[in-house]
This record gives sequence, structure tokens and C-alpha cells, in this order.
Amino acid sequence: MKLSVILPLLIMSSLESAIAQNAYVRLGQQALMDGDFRSAVSHLEKACITDSTNANAMWMLGYSYYHSDNYKKSILAYTKVIAVKPADATAYYYRARAKSYLGRDSQASAADKELYLLGAIVDLTKAISINSDLRDNKYYQNRGIAYRDYGMFKLQATSRFYDKARGINSLKASVADLEKVLADNPGRMDISALIDQSKEKLIQATTGVNTLVKQH
Repeated sequence: MKLSVILPLLIMSSLESAIAQNAYVRLGQQALMDGDFRSAVSHLEKACITDSTNANAMWMLGYSYYHSDNYKKSILAYTKVIAVKPADATAYYYRARAKSYLGRDSQASAADKELYLLGAIVDLTKAISINSDLRDNKYYQNRGIAYRDYGMFKLQATSRFYDKARGINSLKASVADLEKVLADNPGRMDISALIDQSKEKLIQATTGVNTLVKQH
């Protein structure tokens, strides 16, 4: 077959593929906006099969996985986004959120919890470094919670991952992050409660005294 015949066929095939991909992206985006995340996953998976380098489609797929409670696939999707767009702070943020959920899973092994909880802190720290001028404190809030969870995990005396010094330092970091959020939002009672929780765990770790018991 002559090149003059092959070339138009290749162009037509590429155009058809692009049109199909764009249709799946539009359908996936609409489903996402409607809150139908399972349908969004179905459409966006097809779009990403067509073009695995489409960072926007992959980002929406990761978000849809996340809201479908499929955290492992969400992590994989956002990892692909970061490979294409390494300065996308929101990709690190949602990957961290997914890791946090897996790190709190009671069915997860201790080794997996260590990996996920520490990974969440690393991802949130990266997101904060990218967005150094954050007006939205959700990054610090979630890192404060991640530090608390990791600190509590490291202070489990029966675990082979027990590390008192690291656990205490993580709880201190939790308090620092959450106090930053509270300083910017003094009326946030939920943040005050989170700070009290981290401080309570910190006192228990450093003194061995349960202040809630002591008060009664």
C-alpha cells in the first residue's frame, strides 16, 4: 500500500482515537460533577487507556477512585499524575489522603501502616513546599492529623515498629501544625479538639499519665 494511502488512514485512526478519548473524558467529568463517582471511574478508565499521559483525565480518575473508597487505585492514579506533573500539589494532597485512610485500616499489616502513614506525611510536606503561600489550611490540618496517627502508631509498645522518640516528635509536629490552623481560624472548635487529642497522647507518652483518668 502506498504511503499516500497509509498516511490518511493513520491520521483518521488517530483522530477517531482522540475523539473517543475526549468523549470519555467529557462523560467522566460530567459524572464526577454529578457525584456519580463509579460512573466517572468507568468513563475515565477508558479515557486513560486511550492516552495514559493525559494528566487531567488521570487526576479526575484518581479523585473518582478516592471518592469510591478505592484508595489503592487512587494512589496509583495520582502517582501517574505526579510523574507527568511533578509540581501538582493537589495530586500529592489526595494521594496523601488515600494513604492516610489505608494507614488507619485495622486490617492492614503493621508494615503497610508504617508505609502509608509515613507516606502521607511525606506527600503533604511536598504539597506544602510546592504551595508555600497557602491560604487554605487543609494541607496543614491533614498533615497534623497524619502526624498524630503516625505518632500513635510508633508508640504502640507491642509493635516491632515501636519508636518512642519518633512517636513523641510526631505528636509534637501534630500540635504545631494544628495550632497553625487554629491561629488562622480561632473559631475552629474541631481543630481545638484535635489539638487536645494530640496533647493528651503526648502527655501519656512523656509521663505515662492518662490526664483524662487523673481528672476524675
